[in-house]
Amino acid sequence: MDVKSLEDAVNPERSQNARKMKWPAFIESDVVNFFNLNQLEKMTLEDGNGNKAKLTRQKDDGIKVEFSSMTIL
Repeated sequence: MDVKSLEDAVNPERSQNARKMKWPAFIESDVVNFFNLNQLEKMTLEDGNGNKAKLTRQKDDGIKVEFSSMTIL
């Protein structure tokens, strides 16, 4: 077991919060960069854990980003 897995096992709340915070950052950085580099018009993503995102290119070349995340308590 590596150190990260051990930390997650000892403090599961911390790992859930870290994953929750990573989704918006992932969408606003890596996904938006991919969207721009490939000159896409629309893109929809889902990670299988309830997190979803939808990107749409606007007429003024802006990008509309909608995302949601699911947390199970």
